[in-house]
Amino acid sequence: MSQVVRENMMERLSDLAALDKEEIFNMTDAEIEYYHWLYFEESVYDLM
Repeated sequence: MSQVVRENMMERLSDLAALDKEEIFNMTDAEIEYYHWLYFEESVYDLM
């Protein structure tokens, strides 16, 4: 993952109350992608 994409995802995740910046900063790329998918990606099942 590029640094720009990582910083973008970290910024969006830091806006959530459940995650603080220190916790996000220590995450791996895979963890950041997972949490971004979990909180921001829409699924077909979300729309049902």
